[in-house]
Amino acid sequence: MTNTGVIKKSDRELTISRLLDAPRELVWEMWTNPEHIKHWWGPNGFTNTIYKMDVKKGGEWDFIMHGPDGKDFRNKHIFVELVKPEKIVLLHATAPKFQMEATFTTQGNKTLMTLNSKFESAEQLQEVIKLVKADEGLKQNVDKLEEYITKVPAQKELVILRQFNAPRKLVFKAFADAEALKQWWGPKGAEIEISKLDFKPGGIFHYSMKSPMGEMWGKFNYLEINEPEKIVFTNSFSDKDANTVRAPFSNDFPMEIMNSITLTEHEGKTTLLIKGGPLNPTDAEQNFFTNMFSSMQQGFGGTFDQLDEYLANSIK
Repeated sequence: MTNTGVIKKSDRELTISRLLDAPRELVWEMWTNPEHIKHWWGPNGFTNTIYKMDVKKGGEWDFIMHGPDGKDFRNKHIFVELVKPEKIVLLHATAPKFQMEATFTTQGNKTLMTLNSKFESAEQLQEVIKLVKADEGLKQNVDKLEEYITKVPAQKELVILRQFNAPRKLVFKAFADAEALKQWWGPKGAEIEISKLDFKPGGIFHYSMKSPMGEMWGKFNYLEINEPEKIVFTNSFSDKDANTVRAPFSNDFPMEIMNSITLTEHEGKTTLLIKGGPLNPTDAEQNFFTNMFSSMQQGFGGTFDQLDEYLANSIK
């Protein structure tokens, strides 16, 4: 283990380095997956409730840190720069404002992680050290990551967290109504035609999707619906008769994906958490699915941008 401790690179910066016993891709996952970062972020005794984590340039990471004394601390970060899997630059947009840069360098099978926090002034840095012990808190934060990363299993599910400026009932309705789905479901630029929507356990959502790449069919099979909190379903590619078929782009893409969507409301906004993973996959199918996380996150990002726009128009 390499640990330089917390040092002042200048009169307004804090830096710490740690050699983590994990590959760089896994360390990146610890930073960008809300289901992981909520377990280790913050000093000792702190827990997190994450409302939004839109991992893209300009995207927001909105969350509350719950202190061991019962106090809550609202935090908002903006992703300034993302170079996967090498670097993440975050702007802490709530007071005290500062910029954090995390870099990840491969060293054999391990990863050297360096964190640099740059504050607006030397006086601000001294104030946060005095008031909240920012230097010791940074060290504890890295300690928690180092401990957590040795225990976490390999990720097999795609996890996406998104916050919408709309009440939960309206977001849920956007999944339950055919006319709504037609306006936002699918990648940007695709034209959706709905063949059938039977929104109930045992029901089906069968649709076609036309794009410059051609026409494809897909379907959902609904397993559990708990309005307005939860939707569980499998999704797959299909033919026009709703028979499950292989993906047109690869025989190694899983036949069916199990998905769970949960919706929570806070201060009039709705946080959507979707988890999805292959149903009874072969090793080749699981590996293919895992390797597509980045492109699927990008695709869902575009889809949820359209949902965001639909919800905004619905509220007007």
